[in-house]
Amino acid sequence: MTISAQTRAEIRRLFFGEHWPVGTIANHLGVHHSTVKRAIDSDRFARKGAVRASALDPYVGFVRETLAEYPKLTATRMHDMLRLRGYSGSVVQLRRRIRSLGLRPRPRSEAFFIRRVFPGEEAQVDWGYFGQIQVDGALRKLWLFVITLSWSRAFDVSFSLEQNAAAVLRGHLAGFDHFGGVPRRILYDNMKTVVIERVGDAVRFHPRLLELSGHYAFGAYPCAPRRGNEKGRVERRIKDLRHSFMAGRRFVDLADLREQFVRWRREVAYARPCPADPDATVREALGRERARLLRLPDNPLDCDDVRTTIARKQPYVRYDTNRYSVPHELVGEPLTLSVSDAVVRVLHGDREVARHPRSWARHQIVDRPEHLAGLAEHKRKARALHGRALLLAAVPEAEPLLMHLADRDEAIGPQTSKLLELVQEHGAEAVGAAIDTAMQRGTPRAASVARLLDQQRRAAGEPPKPGPLRLRERPDLEELHITQHDLEDYDELIPNPDDSGDAAS
Repeated sequence: MTISAQTRAEIRRLFFGEHWPVGTIANHLGVHHSTVKRAIDSDRFARKGAVRASALDPYVGFVRETLAEYPKLTATRMHDMLRLRGYSGSVVQLRRRIRSLGLRPRPRSEAFFIRRVFPGEEAQVDWGYFGQIQVDGALRKLWLFVITLSWSRAFDVSFSLEQNAAAVLRGHLAGFDHFGGVPRRILYDNMKTVVIERVGDAVRFHPRLLELSGHYAFGAYPCAPRRGNEKGRVERRIKDLRHSFMAGRRFVDLADLREQFVRWRREVAYARPCPADPDATVREALGRERARLLRLPDNPLDCDDVRTTIARKQPYVRYDTNRYSVPHELVGEPLTLSVSDAVVRVLHGDREVARHPRSWARHQIVDRPEHLAGLAEHKRKARALHGRALLLAAVPEAEPLLMHLADRDEAIGPQTSKLLELVQEHGAEAVGAAIDTAMQRGTPRAASVARLLDQQRRAAGEPPKPGPLRLRERPDLEELHITQHDLEDYDELIPNPDDSGDAAS
């Protein structure tokens, strides 16, 4: 507790002049007794005794000289050097002595100029990590790509589940669309998706960033190492997003989070005064800065993640731990993947051979029934296995039914064939709903599914559809004789247009 000089003088008068006890003085003046002791004289109450010698004392001179020459030498390295010279103490004791003696020079704060920019001149870009979220049953990292105009402080955020070059490009394009133009230069830190290699001032940018820079005619500039002041505007924006927007916020998915962000930006962030012009809000400053931005090109840059791949042995290509089906005849052929945040496209040459919705789950198989059907036709020996895969691709609800049959060691092949026939007859959606009902009733059989479908058909007043003809169930058809006719007799019944034209003439 800090006391005034007048109170300290009064404490000393009462103690030395009036001989009041410490507790009485503390109660009288309303202060703590330790404050009274310090005001009287701290040395009076200090414990007397000889100073204990330390094992480090003989080495203090060496430590002082070494740190004077190498001020950035770590305490652990210094400890190793002392051990070689006979020191047996701990590194903790060494750190305490260095700190108490002030042997390591304190870093001096560096002064910086205020960075002034013109409207439309500059933007700053950075990533922010905001924890993990559940997407399609998988735990994914949530990244925020933030781009900020340095003058107006207008900004845009792209919520991403990945931090690759394609995500960087998509974040730029979303920001340009929001700003209504392109700034003349953009500042980056040394993120790997932007700067591949750096040696001093020599920088090698990522090829996709150079492609983006050339397409939109802006200059890309890296920040100097350990110069956080150069992109302080975007770092402050990330801090604002972390504490003002994301803290305690609940959302259903990324689309819901994006909708909440747009509302928060409009009602909160853009209603604040612009630092470059305190008389205007950020929204008004952005309206003025739009006129100074570079015009957007007519055709936006393709931001898909493009890479070459090959389907080995099985008709699937891999991307982000998941597998996507392709036509079986392309196994072993060089293919090209073109992946956005929503669609996975597979190209063979310049021809698209497969298209799938992108899965954000992990270790999943995403396929199309026609790919598996073509493979089953090509390799009939694997009919049972591929029939099962074809069924699951068309009717995912069949998986618990097949697992139940496998647990009971029942034959899965006949049940799979019957369910595939029902899919052809009634459609995949109707079969899936009937399988769910059969599982709820505790009758997981293809026959139960067929019975439920027939009951639904009769309740709707529809006539039963004829099933497939099985000759072994109709032995009478084996003795049926069919007379084959000469098709040339039918040709004479069809009038010839050329003959009719001649007769008319």
